[in-house]
Amino acid sequence: MSIVSDNIKFLRKNNHFTQEQLAGKIGIKRSLLGAYEEGRADPRLNNLLKISEIFKVSVDTLISEDVSGFESAFGNVFNQKPKSKVLAITVDKEGEEYIDLIPQKASAGYLNGYADPEYLEDMPKFKLPFLSKNGTYRAFEISGDSMLPLLPGTIIICKYLETPGDIKEGKPYILLTKTEGIVFKRVFREDSKENTFELVSDNKFYQSYEVNIEDIMEIWEAVMFISQNFPDPSSEPGTDIENLKNIVLELQQEVMKLKDRE
Repeated sequence: MSIVSDNIKFLRKNNHFTQEQLAGKIGIKRSLLGAYEEGRADPRLNNLLKISEIFKVSVDTLISEDVSGFESAFGNVFNQKPKSKVLAITVDKEGEEYIDLIPQKASAGYLNGYADPEYLEDMPKFKLPFLSKNGTYRAFEISGDSMLPLLPGTIIICKYLETPGDIKEGKPYILLTKTEGIVFKRVFREDSKENTFELVSDNKFYQSYEVNIEDIMEIWEAVMFISQNFPDPSSEPGTDIENLKNIVLELQQEVMKLKDRE
């Protein structure tokens, strides 16, 4: 092993890349990247320059210094905490955190008051004792049909994440964004575009769209949901959900056709 191989491996893992993803960004085969990380091959200068650009680290640093001790200097936005990192919480008399609920009617105000403890004091709050105490939780009432089969009014219980690098590929999240407000989507990494996430709805009628990581102010990982809509036991498993999705899609398509005729 060498400093170069250790640095490449550290930077890849610290930025949550698989070998396949990083190799694609460099423009080499995964097996060659594996050889770099295992010290069986040395990167050529052109590949060192590409690695330097990807991780915002000088070539001189890559080949001469152990970067694991000062990763905070890299400035890679996937590992930066959101700039508005003042997380407001409410607690009981014993100092235990509540789960603050942000109803649909209060979601617009959350954009302005998310860092204000006085704003949260006016929100409904509750506790779920079976949730891990190693985290801060918040609940959001969703609207719209973009995440069917979860219906409007469903409560999404979420755990706070400090950095975009903690996001797991394809998992559902509540994001507080500068451009789109509060959104509930599945999040995917844009391999071909730096500093960008793709937000995808479960309802395929809706097109996916991109959000710049620097526009994300808060990240909440969905861990469970609460709904007043119980499944119908007389139906085949999944029948009601599929029927509902098909009905909604048909109605949406009809609306689009009517708009086209105007």
